Amino acid sequence: MLNVVLVEPEIPNNTGNIGRLCVGTESRLHLIHPFGFVINDKNLKRSGLDYWVHLDVTEHQNVEEWIAQIPDHSRVFLMSSHSDKSYLENEFQDGDWLVFGKESVGLSKEFMARFKNHLTIPMSPLIRSFNIANSVAFVVGEAKRQIGLKK
Repeated sequence: MLNVVLVEPEIPNNTGNIGRLCVGTESRLHLIHPFGFVINDKNLKRSGLDYWVHLDVTEHQNVEEWIAQIPDHSRVFLMSSHSDKSYLENEFQDGDWLVFGKESVGLSKEFMARFKNHLTIPMSPLIRSFNIANSVAFVVGEAKRQIGLKK
């Protein structure tokens, strides 16, 4: 099972959509506080529709709490528009941790320095970034494709 991690998510609709994606792909969702919304926010539930009750989700009070329960830090992949390596060049495995930063600023330099694996999603220079829900869908889709090929 893949682990999708959202660090300090700010927009409930994005988190709800990502939650729905996780249910559909049988992935775990990890949410690291603080959030830019209340977890029972009506927009979050609206975006996740009735799937939220089926979501395997864990809330972590801070980054340190989340890091403490990762069994293998070499399987943590940080998504950043500043990375040179494409997620399409990576070899994913079941149990990997796919980490996405907050919508407004991404992952901080301090956070990025904690882990060695940084990946990007190739995109036109006409945009700064993709919507986070789309970004998660790209990466989870590729990881699931690769994992399925290995079975």
